[in-house]
Formats: sequence, structure tokens, C-alpha cells
Amino acid sequence: MTTTTPAAVADLDLARALTLVERSVVLRLGEALKAEGGTLEEWRVLSFLGDGEGRAMTEIAEFALLSAPTLTKVVDRMVSLNLVLRRVDDQDRRRVLVFASERGNEALTRWTAAVEQEQEGIVSALGAEETALLRALLQRASRRLG
Repeated sequence: MTTTTPAAVADLDLARALTLVERSVVLRLGEALKAEGGTLEEWRVLSFLGDGEGRAMTEIAEFALLSAPTLTKVVDRMVSLNLVLRRVDDQDRRRVLVFASERGNEALTRWTAAVEQEQEGIVSALGAEETALLRALLQRASRRLG
């Protein structure tokens, strides 16, 4: 009978390895955004709305990788902070669209600079070539598995 050590299982566990890297990146980006008064979720929402187009909640949820209930809480908080506005869709009065406010666009500029700076630190830690390879592999895996 063969026994598998926890270390051997960890070495074989792709999901665990991906989760550890994802947590590290999210933590670093989250700390950078927190220093600027934002969150990763808020930055993702605003970055999707940054083109000035109003978006439906379902589109935002998909882009921001959030469940509908979580997105509703995030958007409610962002409305209260005057970062986004909700408006009824002119083409379909049953739909509500979310738009970045002027204050939201200003926050997006600051937050994107913080994210870009932190991403430079991540690229520096990993190496530019390895980062490009990792990005390409993850994009390919996402297309194949998604």
C-alpha cells in the first residue's frame, strides 16, 4: 500500500497552486487599492464603466467576476459614495444601467495607477518573460476550459 504525503498531494494539486497565486495577486492589488480608498471589486466595476457607456448589472457581474447579490451590494455602496449612478435604460424601461460618475472616473484614474504600479512589482518579482508566459497559458486554459 502506498501512502501519499500532504506535500506530494500539494505538488499535484493544480487548483491549489492556482489559488495560492491568485490569493497573492489579489492581496497585493487589494492593499494597493485600499491605500487609495478603493477595493478590487470597485476598481473592476469602474474599469468596466470607464468608457462612459452604461452597463446592465448582468454584464458588470460577468466582467467583475462577482455574483449578482455581491455585485448589488458593491454597486449600492458605490452609489452611496457617488462613484456610480443608476439610470433606467431609455430603450428598455425595465432595465437599469449603471454609469461611472465624475467622481468615479477620478477614482478610476487613481486606482488604475495604483494597480499598474503594483502589477509592475508583480512582473518584477516573476520576471517579464515568465509573466508573459503565465498570462498566455492562463488565457489559453480559460478559453479551453470555459
